[in-house]
Amino acid sequence: MNVFIQFTKEQKMMMIEDIQRYYYQENGDEIGELAAENLLEFIKESIGPHFYNQAVKDAKNLVEQRMQSMEEDLYALERSVKR
Repeated sequence: MNVFIQFTKEQKMMMIEDIQRYYYQENGDEIGELAAENLLEFIKESIGPHFYNQAVKDAKNLVEQRMQSMEEDLYALERSVKR
């Protein structure tokens, strides 16, 4: 399964370097660039969709809250009609 999230070459290299730095700090050993890139691909394809889906849900909730607020603001603008 190929996740549709694409990163620039620079972004990918930064993430690979972050993985290498983290691995060294946690294990006191170095991880090669290829191994770090493979780990990044695993995270992107296997774990990434969970983060992506949660971000979509969070954005949806935020939009719904804003729409509710706008609806309330619009009702507040209504004027009473005299009969």
